[in-house]
This record gives sequence, structure tokens and C-alpha cells, in this order.
Amino acid sequence: MAKDIKAFLTKDRKKKEYRSVSERIKDYKDVAVSREHKHSEDQASRCMDCGTPFCHWACPLGNYVPEWNDYVMRGKFKEALRLLMITHNMPEITGRVCPALCEASCVLGINDSPVTICENELAVIEYGFEKGLVRPRKPKARTGKNVAVIGSGPAGLAVADQLNQAGHNVTVYERDDKPGGLLRYGIPDFKLEKKIIDRRINIFKKEGVTFVNNVNVGTDISVTELKDKFDAVCLAIGSRVPRDLSVSGRELNGVYFALDYLIANNRWVSDMTSAKIDAKDKRVVVIGGGDTGSDCVGTANRHGAKEVTQIEVLPKPSETRTAKEPWPVYPKLLKTTTSHEEGCKRDWSVLTKRFIGKNGKLESIDCVKVEFIYDPKTNRDVMKEIPGSEFSIPVDIALLAVGFVHPEHSGLVGDLKLKLDARGNVATGDDYMTSADGIFAAGDARRGQSLVVWALAEGRKAAYHIDKYLMGKSALPVI
Repeated sequence: MAKDIKAFLTKDRKKKEYRSVSERIKDYKDVAVSREHKHSEDQASRCMDCGTPFCHWACPLGNYVPEWNDYVMRGKFKEALRLLMITHNMPEITGRVCPALCEASCVLGINDSPVTICENELAVIEYGFEKGLVRPRKPKARTGKNVAVIGSGPAGLAVADQLNQAGHNVTVYERDDKPGGLLRYGIPDFKLEKKIIDRRINIFKKEGVTFVNNVNVGTDISVTELKDKFDAVCLAIGSRVPRDLSVSGRELNGVYFALDYLIANNRWVSDMTSAKIDAKDKRVVVIGGGDTGSDCVGTANRHGAKEVTQIEVLPKPSETRTAKEPWPVYPKLLKTTTSHEEGCKRDWSVLTKRFIGKNGKLESIDCVKVEFIYDPKTNRDVMKEIPGSEFSIPVDIALLAVGFVHPEHSGLVGDLKLKLDARGNVATGDDYMTSADGIFAAGDARRGQSLVVWALAEGRKAAYHIDKYLMGKSALPVI
């Protein structure tokens, strides 16, 4: 059919559909409802096929968004899939968990609701799986070069996929019992069911990638063995050292890092036997207002927590763009997730002062309200406590979701004597090589804590440079 170039004037953005709260809170299945293909075609028709597609500019992967939206609008999902897979290794992952940087820069979003790019992407890849179009692609020839990828999160998987397609023999080492990194153990199943990860991992295996689990490289395999066995190594070990709160009472029983809470629960969901930090009938306070904090809220709700509160030291974000964050930059807007909708008290500009307890057990948190005042001398906002605003929150479990500082320095990074940047991340050149010849780094380990889509982009770029290092040149895409 002919494309209606004015569809964006006549069709509205349709919100993503979710299962009812009363239903989804009883399980860990995906909270979202799958779209019908006709729905995706209608939503894709809102794309204006801009001459300068800022969605393409904003996406770290450089996805051909207007082009495959055009195919989707015409019902040509097979053609859309072909374009999508040129720039993407795992769109079924980002289609579920990406905050959609592309949508924030959609030109239509200047004065209307942006195109549902993320949902369209998911519709395309799931159509591919449904129709049997996503099949293993074995390399036609092998180079004889051996590459080790340490870590099987999104960056590691992207590196492995790209280098395997280039014909290298790729072995992925994972210290956990299953591959996926924080995709598997850091993101709750109600956002990303693990069968989605397994489906893609199985394709990688059939294409020739070797996965070795339960191996901590640097301990179970020495650095010397690693260098002797492989022609190149890529560290995709993530940024796993959590930021702590150095306040009185931090040692009390009941104060946990958010990731420890989520990992334990994800393991329990996978086998229903592993130990978890149970929030049933407990008063839970999540400290930190980001996505990890939101994931803790949703998990605590499913445990049957008595009460869930989320506090954030920063001011409450605006619900609309401000002058400081004009289009097309990604704005820090107020984000209300499905987890928040399931039940949660939220408060901003709250500083945690101390944890209070008896007999080693947490009972409450002392807090104070703060404000951020601009300091012209430093050209930055300075946090100041508001006198008389002190208050206390009763709590049984406190979860610290305040981010991560850098990758683990003990073990592999230390053994290789790798140089670090000012933030404690693994330092590399523009070619992604570390201070050790033949040792590369990608993802959060190099960039710092970031998004899944950035990790995938990092992996693809690193793969290009590793391939060039091994072969003298590379036909792999730079992104």
C-alpha cells in the first residue's frame, strides 16, 4: 500500500499495554502485553521518515529506524528484520529494557508524542522468531584465531557474536552458572524473562560460540594460561563494585545492596529453591531513584511486602522538558514504572543520615530533606540540609540502589596490571586496547555504569578493533 505521509497528523501514539496489577503482581512473568501486527503497522506509520533522523543519531547502535519503520508500516516485517539485524545483535533485549534514547530525539516529539520506536523494534524481532526467520548463521570460514571474552553480559555477547561472524574461534567465560551477566541476574523476570536470553544464547552456540560457565578467570584460569591460549582477550566484566553509604548503622542486619537482593531473587525465580532475601510482610525502603531501585520495588511488591518506600537524594524530576534539557537531548524526566504503579511511596530530596536498630537488627532510617543551591564559584549545585526537616522512616529491609563505582580491581584487572582511568574504570585507547598488548575492554568495565544499549554498542566497536588487531584490517562495522 502507498505510504500515508501525513499519518502522524491523524494517528495518536498508543501507550504500551500491560497486564492488570492484580494479575501481574502474583507472578514474575512479563508485565507487558504483546502487540498485534496491525497495531505495530499503525504506529510505525506515524514515523515522518525525516531527512535528518535524530532517532538514528541518538541510538548508540545507529539503528536504521525510519527505514525499518517504513517497512513495518507496509507490513513488510521480513525486510524490516533484515535492516534491524544489520546494526543490532539482540533487539529482543533492548526492545524490552531500553529507555529508548531514540524516542527522546524523535522529531515528532518536538510538539507531539514520539513514535513508539522501542515497541516497533520488539515487534519486528518477535515476528522474526515467530516466523522462523531468526536462524543460526554459521561463518563460511574460520581464521584460526582464538579470542577469549571474559563476561557474558550484553557487551561480552556483542563482542562474541561479531567476532564469531568474522570467523574467529570465540570462547566466552562466565563465572556464574549461566551466561547473560546482569541481563540474567540483575534484571527481574517481569521485565526480561530468562527464556528470552536462553533463546539467543542457543543461537550463538549453534553459530559456533563456546560458553564456559562457573569459571572465574584470574582464579580458575591464570593470566598466563589465558595469554598462552588466546590471540586476543576482551574484558567485558561490567562495573560490579556497588556504591556504598558510609553512614552510622550501615552494618546492621537488614541493610543490603540492591543488586544482592535482585540476584538472590532471580536465582530463586529460576529454581524456586535458592535462598532469597524475603520481603514478605516487611517494611522496605529503597534508597535510590533509578531503574535498579524500581526493580527492587517491583520485586518487593511480589514478595508481599507490607510497605514499600523509595527515596532519592536528588530533587523530583520535571514531568516535561526544561530549558536545560532541550530536544533532542535525552531528558531526565519523572519516570513512573510499572513497579511504582503496583504500590510504592516515593519521596525526593531526601538524604539518608543513619540507620537505627536494636540487637544488630535494622528498625528505622534517620533522614533529612535537602535542597540544591547554585554556587557561582564552582558553577555547580551544592547540596545543603534544610534545618528542622529531619524525619525517620520505620523499616525492616533497606536496599541500597545508588549505583556502581567501577569494575572489580582485584583478580583479573590487578593481575594484568592494567591502567585505570580517573574513575577507576579500565583505561583503553581509541582502539579499545588496554595498557596490555592484545587485551581489550568493552562495556561498563571501560565506559562506567551505563545502559544495555551502550554496552552492545561498546561490544560491537571493540569487536571491530579486535578483528583489525588480529587480521590487519576488518570488514566489521565500527558500530
